Amino acid sequence: MRDYSSNHISLPLEGVDSEHCALIVDKGLNKVDGIVNHRVELNNKQVVIETNGDPAVLPQAVKAIRDLGYNVTTVKKHYPVLNMSCASCAASSQSILENQPGVVKAEVNYANTSAAIEYIPGMTDPGKLRSALQSVGYDLMTDETEDAKDELENIQQKKLSSLRAKTIAAIIFSVPLVIIGMFFMNIPYANYIMWALATPVVLWIGSGFFVNAWKQLKHRSANMDTLVALSTGVAYIFSIFNTLFPGFWHSRGLHPHVYFEAAAVVIAFILLGKLLEEKAKNNTSSALKKLIGLQPKTVTVIHPGGHQVQVPLAEVNKGAVILVKPGEKIAVDGIVTAGSSYIDESLISGEPVPVEKRKESKVFAGTINQKGSLEFMAEKVGGDTLLAQIIQMVKDAQGSRAPVQKLVDKIAAIFVPIVIGIAVITFITWLVWGGENGFTQGLMAMVTVLIIACPCALGLATPTAIMVGVGKGATNGILIKDAESLELSKNINVVVLDKTGTITEGHPVVTNTCWTDETGTHADILYSIEKKSEHPLAEAIVHHLHEQKGIAVDKFENITGQGIKATVHDHTWLAGNKALMHQYGINIPLKIEQAAIEWETNAKTVIYFSDEQAVKAIIGIADKIKPTSRRAVHKLQQAGIEVHMLTGDNEATARAIAKEAGILHFKANVLPGQKLEFIKQLQQQKKTVAMVGDGVNDSAALAQADVGIAMGKGSDIAIESAKMTIVSGDLAKVPEAIRLSRKTVSTIRQNLFWAFIYNMIGIPIAAGVLHPINGFVLDPMIAGAAMALSSISVVSNSLRLKWSSL
Repeated sequence: MRDYSSNHISLPLEGVDSEHCALIVDKGLNKVDGIVNHRVELNNKQVVIETNGDPAVLPQAVKAIRDLGYNVTTVKKHYPVLNMSCASCAASSQSILENQPGVVKAEVNYANTSAAIEYIPGMTDPGKLRSALQSVGYDLMTDETEDAKDELENIQQKKLSSLRAKTIAAIIFSVPLVIIGMFFMNIPYANYIMWALATPVVLWIGSGFFVNAWKQLKHRSANMDTLVALSTGVAYIFSIFNTLFPGFWHSRGLHPHVYFEAAAVVIAFILLGKLLEEKAKNNTSSALKKLIGLQPKTVTVIHPGGHQVQVPLAEVNKGAVILVKPGEKIAVDGIVTAGSSYIDESLISGEPVPVEKRKESKVFAGTINQKGSLEFMAEKVGGDTLLAQIIQMVKDAQGSRAPVQKLVDKIAAIFVPIVIGIAVITFITWLVWGGENGFTQGLMAMVTVLIIACPCALGLATPTAIMVGVGKGATNGILIKDAESLELSKNINVVVLDKTGTITEGHPVVTNTCWTDETGTHADILYSIEKKSEHPLAEAIVHHLHEQKGIAVDKFENITGQGIKATVHDHTWLAGNKALMHQYGINIPLKIEQAAIEWETNAKTVIYFSDEQAVKAIIGIADKIKPTSRRAVHKLQQAGIEVHMLTGDNEATARAIAKEAGILHFKANVLPGQKLEFIKQLQQQKKTVAMVGDGVNDSAALAQADVGIAMGKGSDIAIESAKMTIVSGDLAKVPEAIRLSRKTVSTIRQNLFWAFIYNMIGIPIAAGVLHPINGFVLDPMIAGAAMALSSISVVSNSLRLKWSSL
């Protein structure tokens, strides 16, 4: 490994297997600003680049390589970040992480106090990243064991308990301070009594603000702690001076006011606000906690011989036979081997009705057994289970950033320095034009400006809404990949639907057969060649002809979008649609033609089976539409969304299905590549397109669409290509997902509006802009209460999403 201090970086490459590939990477890196020199070492599978020292060059180089179709080996991890007190802390810690050697990308989310970090292994590691954050007063929990997760939970609980205790103590000291300050200022030694009461609040209970502000100052940074420490510190020190040296003001004909109660009450209000904010933030992640809570700690494993043993979940291996009793949670994914029962899958799929399970049925981790007992064999354990993938997907989405957040982050990064500047200008203005009390009033106005300014409300506006929105989706069986997808979905005005498995059940059944020759040999051949295919229609035919005997197939070929071609006993056989027959010049008897037309009119798919010369049989296959499909299409149309159906099926079947589902626009005989082109055509018309599909042949169209929505019971490739996944495969969830997106974005806009308006109105009033008009000057204590309320109102507004209907 090279010396990275000399700005040499080695990037491990994937997919660069030839000199030609190396040349492409070399040319691509030539266009990246900041790279002084570079060379691809093909044998070492790496590229060595020399940079000008700018940390931004690394992510640009990685992006350039990935844009060329190759990859750079990186590690992507989520870590909890400790000791953040406001949005400026998130911006500061993110900046520190981004500037570490080897970090490709870092995103710090203040709402869920976590960092999503992508880095080059070998260049850095979690320990180095943790040290970098610790140097400025933050911390990174890099241990990912179960014990570490429990420890993190304990740390968070202790932090909440400590915050609660400090808040109560601050209030206890502040109440007599306010009473004395308002009603008993003339009692003997009033200033000294108030000094005694304020000191523990400012120097002990509020010490964290001063400690964190000092750490920020050492690194030429500032955050909310800086504002609180400056404002309360100035008020406290000024009050001590006036208590010890009242003659200084008396000699100038002025009364020496003290502001001990303001310093203490501001800290009490801010702590109370943070306590309520923490509780509200915990509620925003309740959906994720609910999902995590679905995992049982132990399971009952049945060993060979029949004896049962309770083992921890972490020790369950693939192939283990597990017993589930009534009322127990399913621990891992598997297949039922004995027994029958009804399983509540509502928290996974969003479907409220329990699902019957019997032998050979699939069961999923996190679902709840109802009445009967089941034995099942573990198929997927640990991080491979559906529940684990859902939890990870929700975590990733809740930690991701919406595009609007980028602007907010830029504002939050400069917010505190700007506020300090405004506070100084306020003091100078009062000092010059404020008359005989200009110094005192200017000092208090400066303190009030520092107190009322709140970067937290800005920082919480977007991520809290995203967290609640993603969680709301997960509890309703809608998995959202990232915040950008959620924000983009509000603009959807065209939805393109695949037919099979999306509008229809996806379980085709043979309903009719028509043979020109009743010989059993032909049925054996059809059964044998269809058995080679993985298409759902082939599966239906194989199931229908399951009593036929298999014959050796010499050659087999899939013809995309048309059917299959095979060689059996030196003869060529075809099975597929009418276009395939025409392509090979196959004769279609009149009897067959008439039957096919009748079946297609009744929404049945017709499969033709022929030898080299003529059609030997046709098979009619029906795939009924899902009960909720028509309602889903109607809801989309009601929302002003244009609905299209694309299918590889024939025109007559497509028309019948479209009519039954209430779809006005459809295309038949569509190949996978044509689906992609159709999406592109819609996008060229400035449409925001959602593609809904479930098959491997939908993956390209799903990836091309602005928002790809995969049906959860479809292929893994389709789900990987999509931005959203409907776990239950119910089309009615699509309009729900779009409504969720619109409500979430609306909440984000409301939050940002109030956060900006609060600061735009609050800061000028705190500076004393109303004083020349009506003599009004804002009290620092009221400013402290307003500051606390701003954050609470933003989080509370986000929480409204939890109880809104979809």
